[in-house]
Amino acid sequence: MNDDQCISIVGCGNMGLALAHRLFLSGFTVVLGSRSPDKQIDTKFEIVSTVECIRRSPIIFVAIHPENYIDSLVSCLEHESSLFNGKILIDLSNQSSETMHQNEYSNAEQLQKAIPNAFVVKAFNTISSFVMQSITAGEPHNIFVASDHSIAKDRVIALAREMNFESFNAGSIRAARRLESDTKSLFPEWRIPVLFASIILFIWLTYILCMYFIKYEGTSWNQIFLNMINKALGPSVITMLAVVYMPSNLACILQLAYGTRERRFPIWLDRWMLSRKQLGLLTFALALCHGIFTITLVSPTYYSSWFHPAEFIMSVHNNQTRIVSLGSFMTGTGELAALLGILTLLCMSVLALTSIPAIGNLLNWREWRFVQSKLGTVTLLLAIGHVVAVGVPFWIPGTLVSALYGLSLLCLYFPVLTILLKLVFWLPCFSRPLYRIRRGDVTKNLVQSNQISKL
Repeated sequence: MNDDQCISIVGCGNMGLALAHRLFLSGFTVVLGSRSPDKQIDTKFEIVSTVECIRRSPIIFVAIHPENYIDSLVSCLEHESSLFNGKILIDLSNQSSETMHQNEYSNAEQLQKAIPNAFVVKAFNTISSFVMQSITAGEPHNIFVASDHSIAKDRVIALAREMNFESFNAGSIRAARRLESDTKSLFPEWRIPVLFASIILFIWLTYILCMYFIKYEGTSWNQIFLNMINKALGPSVITMLAVVYMPSNLACILQLAYGTRERRFPIWLDRWMLSRKQLGLLTFALALCHGIFTITLVSPTYYSSWFHPAEFIMSVHNNQTRIVSLGSFMTGTGELAALLGILTLLCMSVLALTSIPAIGNLLNWREWRFVQSKLGTVTLLLAIGHVVAVGVPFWIPGTLVSALYGLSLLCLYFPVLTILLKLVFWLPCFSRPLYRIRRGDVTKNLVQSNQISKL
């Protein structure tokens, strides 16, 4: 594509002007088309009528709303039926509604039906006007190109690369339905994980409030904002961490039961495994809040089991009483709990960083799997050790029954089960069959069952 080639843009709005600026910086001559070319617009680009704009270039960007297609584009065919012959129309529009029925046509498909002698290409609809105009914007610069015309699609892909965008072939014009609807979605992959994390936090907070305000006397509502919420954050973090790593154990059980990797997992397990990244990042966010809250509250008043009892020395001299207060140091259990908590948060930080695509892409498969699997297991072990160090001072003086339903022991049942299952599947009697199944081998039991079913 020549640097001096003219590119036409129908539309003088924010997107049209931003696109013209980007094309100009890329070395192209830009012509803007408007229904009112005589209207004064503060721009350095040439503004002509829509018909003249279409005539001037073989490539036309359509930067207008879909409801204006008839008035601005289709109406031009009444005066000149061959106006769009061989022209490439790049549709930038998106769906106005958040949901689009599967059978409804996209804006690009409707434009292609209205102007059949043009080559309609869907592209640039995922880029905002700010990113289009700014060269240094930090958003991802990916362009997805969809069209039924391969030559036109290749030319648009080449044009996008000359504009310093990463362009990808998205398939036929039918793919425009997904491209247009995706821009209206709001974190679809995060909805269920956020709801699940909120439910876990609410359950633990409700349990803590019931325990402290029913069982223990003297608890004040003034402590609910930091102290009580912080007590709920700890169990929520370790529960969520176990939820992240439990699906792999269930997958191992099902693969051993199926005897093959070809059989799909149940839908609920498949969605659970696909949500592990979001669940892990939410767990890290809760752990970070727990660490900040603990740093704010750490004192002998809130964490009496972490500190030695304060000592006072009273001296009487010349009928005057003098009280000297000695500072209390942390106990060994308190320092161990703090150390394990810090190590857990550091390991979770590494896990969160490697989940970022820009960092994860720097690792090979073995390195990424080591971090997410092996380091994840170590993180869960450290979290269990942290909870044990916090809870031991309360387990020893109490009874067995009170310890079983105590907060520090109650939140350990599910994480300990997760760790035990992981250790079991690391044993050779289970790891070797799993390795063969994941390589594509079929177990003897499955072969025998298939032979019996054929008989």
